Amino acid sequence: MTALPAVARHLTAGGTRVYTLPLRAFPHFMANAFLVVQGPLQAPAYTALMDMGSAHEDSLADLHAALEEVRTAYGEAWSWARLDRLVVTHPHPDHAAGLPAVRDLTPAPVAAHAWAVPTLQHPQTRQEAWRAGVEGHLVWAGIPLDSAYAARLRRRAENLMLPRGVPVQTPLADGDLLDGVFRVVHTPGHDGAQVCLQVDDLLLSADHLLPHNSPPLMPERYQPGAGLRHYLASLDRVEALRDVTVALGGHGGPMPDWRGRIQALRARYADKLAAVRAAATGPLTIHDLLGALYPNLRPVQAILLLDQTAALAEYLAAEGTLTETRREDGAALFQAAG
Repeated sequence: MTALPAVARHLTAGGTRVYTLPLRAFPHFMANAFLVVQGPLQAPAYTALMDMGSAHEDSLADLHAALEEVRTAYGEAWSWARLDRLVVTHPHPDHAAGLPAVRDLTPAPVAAHAWAVPTLQHPQTRQEAWRAGVEGHLVWAGIPLDSAYAARLRRRAENLMLPRGVPVQTPLADGDLLDGVFRVVHTPGHDGAQVCLQVDDLLLSADHLLPHNSPPLMPERYQPGAGLRHYLASLDRVEALRDVTVALGGHGGPMPDWRGRIQALRARYADKLAAVRAAATGPLTIHDLLGALYPNLRPVQAILLLDQTAALAEYLAAEGTLTETRREDGAALFQAAG
């Protein structure tokens, strides 16, 4: 097994200690959880766990090991019994599926954006919505119904975001001050219910702002609050924050030049949009555009890039750069305007 990155400690301007806990959310896929602590080492006044990794056994083992490292290497006398808060940044399986296992260890109340509450409390809610919508999505995107793409999307529609529901005691909204510690910034785009959290001069940026990758996007027609329009508006909202000196994302390491990272992400999406405009030389479906953009597409990338292509085309059609029409079978056709 490849060695995990060590737990890292970040001290905010106000003296809050924030520990990055690296986890194998899935085999060969890392994610971060965070322990946030205030007060004396031996008698913390406040402790919160933000995100819990996946339900995979490696992820849960890594979470326990990282929290033990916080205790032994840094001297933090935190405990499950005295944990004050559990925070879910967004209801995706690499960040929230470990919540039921953690709930069995602590009575700490759960906080998440109000839009995430149905999924966290009743995971089958989103599953049922995906089941109900998947055939329509296949038709809209022009995906052959007997193709490998269709099979993968149908399998995805069967996925639960977490193994069982967990009550959410504190629904969050943009601008809330949670427990007097976290300033809530609603950042839809990657997920409609995603939040970032500012602690003093540190931003816990979830999957909205990552050091090396742009977060996966799907079109808004698939999920309220998803899509490039929301993502770019959320970048503006985060960029307007004051007094932030470093951002810590849900994957990867710290981002001291987080504003530079925002500019790089904007430039990256501008390039992606230009590529879609250039590819849409005739009336093409999303499935057609995917093939034009990625002729050597690897299967492991296929669904994420299919989602992204749909999100980009949706955005361009909304702003009038592409025209969207319908084929007789209901598939959307996109073509460069003018």
